[in-house]
Amino acid sequence: MKAIRCTKPGYLESLDLPEPEPGEDEVMLRVRRIGICGTDYHAFHGRQPFFEYPRILGHELAAEVAEDGAGFKAGQTVVPIPYLECGECPACLAGKTNCCRNIKVLGVHVDGGMRELFPVRASNVLPADGLDLEQVATVECLAIGAHAVRRAGVAAGEWTAVAGTGPIGIGVLHFARIAGARTIAIDINPDRLAHCRDVLGVDACVDAREDVVAQLREITGGDLAAAAFDATGAPPAMEAAFSYVEHGGRLVFISVVKGQLSFDDPLFHSREMTLMGSRNATRADFQQVLDALRSGAVDISPFVTHRCEFGEMIDHFEPWSDPAAGVIKAVVSL
Repeated sequence: MKAIRCTKPGYLESLDLPEPEPGEDEVMLRVRRIGICGTDYHAFHGRQPFFEYPRILGHELAAEVAEDGAGFKAGQTVVPIPYLECGECPACLAGKTNCCRNIKVLGVHVDGGMRELFPVRASNVLPADGLDLEQVATVECLAIGAHAVRRAGVAAGEWTAVAGTGPIGIGVLHFARIAGARTIAIDINPDRLAHCRDVLGVDACVDAREDVVAQLREITGGDLAAAAFDATGAPPAMEAAFSYVEHGGRLVFISVVKGQLSFDDPLFHSREMTLMGSRNATRADFQQVLDALRSGAVDISPFVTHRCEFGEMIDHFEPWSDPAAGVIKAVVSL
């Protein structure tokens, strides 16, 4: 069985492994598409928290069931939910399986899907009938954005600002628009802002190289964002985002970075701001994305910008991680 493993920061290796045997509660999946995630790039560059080497990366997956079992049929298209919750901790018992105290994320805490065959717990596999493999490979990424929007309680008509318009930020913008919000994209990259304006159809764009607060007030007629999201993964941008939030508003950090952040407490308290973390996604979020893709509410055709075959991935991986490459989402075929 062909596999690719990150053995240490900056190094991927191709290897042959024995075919795995599924456990009693697992489904054997044949991996067909792999979406490359920011987490994969961070792990490759040694910047990913909660991570140990060596590790088979890959958690944005489209797969086919390899053999009948657990209610699935061989050849059926499925999407694995890569968050293995314990089901017993306070978060799990409250239905917040995405932030389980003992969570193990495929491709982060345990080996992921950059391999031909992959056993996954049956309860973490969802049917993806009616979608093509490339659509399925984007479900996990989009589910993170859907979860963040749901967590923030975004409402119709609210000004919603998203800083960082990579794949996660784009997912937030999609589902904020589905919720009826008025959307503002914030970035330092003119090409990404152009994509948000011309392809996603956001209501406004803000160039973060200039005065963001002044631009927000001009767009809204004097207000700030009722809900602001950070998907930059850059501590200075995350700290700056506190100033984007209107009185009584919400700030949601989707990005996770190593180290500490600081903020101006008088500003935070004077606005009675709510600060939230948003981690991973739940089964309900995955289902919402599947439904949105099936209905055409989300079109991923402009989202996937780079592709290669599995045997070519090692050569492409590091160049793709460079922002100058213009990658929004890269997908690898098996």
